[in-house]
Amino acid sequence: MLRKTVLITGASRGIGRSTALLFASKGYHVFINCSTSIEELEKVKAQIESDRNGSCTLVPGDVGNPGIVRQIFQTIYQECQSLDVLINNAGIAHIGLLCDMSDEEWNHVIQTNLSSVFYCCREAVPPMLSKKSGRILNISSIWGTTGASCEAAYSASKSGINGLTRALAKELAPSNIQVNAVACGVIDTDMNRQLTPEEREALEYDIPMGRFGSCEETASFIWNIADAPAYVTGQVIGIDGGF
Repeated sequence: MLRKTVLITGASRGIGRSTALLFASKGYHVFINCSTSIEELEKVKAQIESDRNGSCTLVPGDVGNPGIVRQIFQTIYQECQSLDVLINNAGIAHIGLLCDMSDEEWNHVIQTNLSSVFYCCREAVPPMLSKKSGRILNISSIWGTTGASCEAAYSASKSGINGLTRALAKELAPSNIQVNAVACGVIDTDMNRQLTPEEREALEYDIPMGRFGSCEETASFIWNIADAPAYVTGQVIGIDGGF
């Protein structure tokens, strides 16, 4: 495969979808993943391929499951020797009091948001090492730095992503592989559309720009980091409207 390649997890909607469409428009062959919204993922593929130059492969599956991640990468490596870019975007939220959270709910958030990053990096890195080239972008959140009330598991998972990003960047820097994280503020995704109008208004009041960010803005930011000079690594870079 002569095209550059990118895997985007959680690509059926929101930031992942916008990022997949943007990378495809830049000439990448895009591997797109999601766990359950397969019909939506197929729509993303169809939209990419509606451009005669668009190139896309579906690799559905739960990236919080290490066995499934191995299967996903077996499919990828049938089409290319190595990914040029890995974007770990899959994530879920859980809002509620810590004391009310079950073991299963905690584990589900940590597996989906944090363990998935480890599993995907573990499969993506060896071929990148062989060619001494690659970019890894992990989608984090401002809550990984500041914490969010009633979102303890989500905040913990994103804080873990930040630490993993910084550590892995140091580990891979001698091999010319860059690892960075994007710390998103309040973005207008399905995850945030569950907010009541009152909650949304209160959040917008706290954001200096006075609005939620768009998925398209975030995708453009992700592209800019993926295309940044090689000396940019180990960074957790915010896109949050000044929050």
